[in-house]
Amino acid sequence: MAKDPKQKSYLREFHKGIIVENPVFRLMLGTCPTLAVTTAAFNGLGMGAAATLVLIGSNVVISLLRNVIPDKVRIAAYITIIAGFVSIIQLFVKAYVPDIDKSLGIFLPLIVVNCVILGRAEMYASKNSVGLSALDGLGMGIGFTLALVVMASIREIIGAGTLTLLPNLVIPVTINLWSPMIIFILPPGGFFVYGMLVAIVNKITVKKGKVPKSELGCGGCPMASSCSRANQGECGNE
Repeated sequence: MAKDPKQKSYLREFHKGIIVENPVFRLMLGTCPTLAVTTAAFNGLGMGAAATLVLIGSNVVISLLRNVIPDKVRIAAYITIIAGFVSIIQLFVKAYVPDIDKSLGIFLPLIVVNCVILGRAEMYASKNSVGLSALDGLGMGIGFTLALVVMASIREIIGAGTLTLLPNLVIPVTINLWSPMIIFILPPGGFFVYGMLVAIVNKITVKKGKVPKSELGCGGCPMASSCSRANQGECGNE
């Protein structure tokens, strides 16, 4: 039995953010928290979960209000909505998961200006229905979380010799065969692992028919429509 076109659309919007349009490895969004918090897998999971909840909530509200918010103040309105959800999540984390709050530090409240969330608000939620926007937020959030967890797990295993993905779960990997390479939990190691994972994901997506862009410019930026340089044609292939 053939799937209903509407059902196919919902399914596509959900799974596109996991690999084909992964916000970290494909769209290159949210790289600052990606590199900063991925020194331990549990940190990556916490940041990803928080960002996912904010993504879903803000996408739904922005989609509901897309015909009400004036175009001239839409970015300010989006940031206000996102900030409201971030405040709720931050208070929840402080109350119930204080270890995560301590580990993530300033990067938890900085979800307000995360390009993944603001980008989806501008490029998707403001133009689509509530259902599709919620699925887009969920898919992008899962993709963001998977990217953080995979990257953090690699860095933690190689750099510290442990994998603290769950509370009280520590898996030693130093069995007299090699010693942890501390550089992997430092910034240079983060850039190295990130670059390798981007290359792997690009290879996978090329096989799926998604060719990486060969030109740079404003076309791929989620904020291009609100950027004066892009609108005036000043931003080319830089």
